[in-house]
Amino acid sequence: MDSLTNKQVIWVGGKGGVGKTTVSSSLALLAANRNKKVLLVSTDPAHSLSDAFGRHIGNHITRMAPNLDALEIDPDDEVEQHLAQVTSQLKRFTRPEMFSEIERQMRLTRQSPGAQEAALLERIAKTIALAQQQYDLVIFDTAPTGHTLRLLSLPEAMAAWTQGLLKANERSEKLGAVMEHLTPKSGRDVTNPFDDPTEHATAGMDPRNKAIAETLLTRQRLLQRTREILLDKQKTALLFVLTPEKLPILETSRAVASLQQEHLPLAGLVVNRILPESADGEFLAQRRIQEQKHLADIDQRFSQLPLFKLPLQPTDIEGIDGLAAMSERLANSGI
Repeated sequence: MDSLTNKQVIWVGGKGGVGKTTVSSSLALLAANRNKKVLLVSTDPAHSLSDAFGRHIGNHITRMAPNLDALEIDPDDEVEQHLAQVTSQLKRFTRPEMFSEIERQMRLTRQSPGAQEAALLERIAKTIALAQQQYDLVIFDTAPTGHTLRLLSLPEAMAAWTQGLLKANERSEKLGAVMEHLTPKSGRDVTNPFDDPTEHATAGMDPRNKAIAETLLTRQRLLQRTREILLDKQKTALLFVLTPEKLPILETSRAVASLQQEHLPLAGLVVNRILPESADGEFLAQRRIQEQKHLADIDQRFSQLPLFKLPLQPTDIEGIDGLAAMSERLANSGI
């Protein structure tokens, strides 16, 4: 198969605690050593990229090694920045008597279950757009299983939300035609949410309504371009990490079924922390018997997917040296 490091975007997901960050970081180093310019991005609120590399990263692009930069996106900060931007834009284009209602809606939105994902989605979309100009590959170290699927479903939800908010403005009737462009025709089908992407949908509007519409159209087009990239198996790969244990196997099985139903480009599974043959002792012998059953289950459940198997290490993997050694093991696994 074509090397994963030849893609443009890789998402690394899986159940919490299975080694996603270690795999993401090692994969980024492997790609960098293969002369790819790589941006490694954490979208997990419980950031651990800094811990893995043994140095602070934070919410700004930081050079970690030759050809490798890293970034930790803070979801809470993204929510605050996103809502502040939306509030400012709405107040510019809305009558003053509606300001209190806008602020109330923003307070409610801040507490809504999808607020963090919505803000993250836009930041991720912008990050991918930036990475395409400056990097060969961007790798996302994501939150636990399900995060990616929720993000990919958000363009439709955000379109519905913006449509509802615009309807609150009595003078927004002329935006109805534009919102028809922004709203999926049926179900989750947003392959092309525009009747005619070349049509200038804001023609003939007054300046205030035109500014609102163009802001929404710009955001929706950004999200649409991102979705198209994520669905393109030539450019994107999803890689799930699991350990040979019951709960990670079951969670990964559900995730794989969902990803395949959505036709997302799942490139394989990393089976992490397999007991090496050299591990001895009666306790480990008992663990190995159970582990062999789980490995057989993995082989059967995921027989249609590439499996990249990695042995358990005697010590924690941390720092550039530890991650570099791990990247060699990834290469040996076939990635």
